[in-house]
Amino acid sequence: MPNPLIVGLIVFAVVLAGAFAGWTTKQRLPKHHLTDETKNVVSVSMAVVATVSALVLGLLISNANTKFSVLEGEVTALSAEILRLDQILRRYGPDANPARETLREYAEQKTDDLFPKEPANVRLGNPSTYALLQRLEDSLLAMKPATPRDQWWLGQAMSLAAKMGDTRWLLAQQIGQGTPKAFVALLVFWLALLFFSFGLFAPHNLTSAAILTLCALAVAGAVGMFLELEQGFGRLVHISPQPMRQAVNMLQTQLGSIEP
Repeated sequence: MPNPLIVGLIVFAVVLAGAFAGWTTKQRLPKHHLTDETKNVVSVSMAVVATVSALVLGLLISNANTKFSVLEGEVTALSAEILRLDQILRRYGPDANPARETLREYAEQKTDDLFPKEPANVRLGNPSTYALLQRLEDSLLAMKPATPRDQWWLGQAMSLAAKMGDTRWLLAQQIGQGTPKAFVALLVFWLALLFFSFGLFAPHNLTSAAILTLCALAVAGAVGMFLELEQGFGRLVHISPQPMRQAVNMLQTQLGSIEP
């Protein structure tokens, strides 16, 4: 997946280049091309582009924030399912201890996959982690409940293990999803065109240059932000690892207390 910071810097460079291209073009155009009538036509035309750009950028940020919230909810749900499954297996009895140990290993490895020290190493679909989940399911299938009570607990445990598998695939399917690159490129073109019109009629002074630069930085930051939110496990904005880490700590504490 592309680095949103690099994309944001590229957008900033392109948009700022558009502004200073307009500034340079102003010096080369004959004066009859820069009349008030021409300025009005350009202003009205660019108002349409500005409105479309603002609407599209706002929708992209909103959609990215929604996707981020969904991912965050899935991770939180996974941590809750892990804790609930461990509690059910604990109530099942000592026969479930091997399955609990496998669950702890799965929780630890899944946390490392989702929240590594280096964000670029996020692995949403790590096969070795999924193999641990399958081993957990096999352990549950191999258990032989002796009473209706144990049968009920085992049924609940298998249901939770299935939900954990569903969550795993939901997270894995997020890979490669996001706003199409062509659409992002079109949005950047609109912004560059808009800033070209700003530079075309801007006075040649330091204040104008500073304002154009800061505005270009602002819109580039907005583009980079929605790309960062779409990833969920990015460098600057990322899902909180606390639910998964708390689940791992609780499993380690509880399993440590039953070890001989």
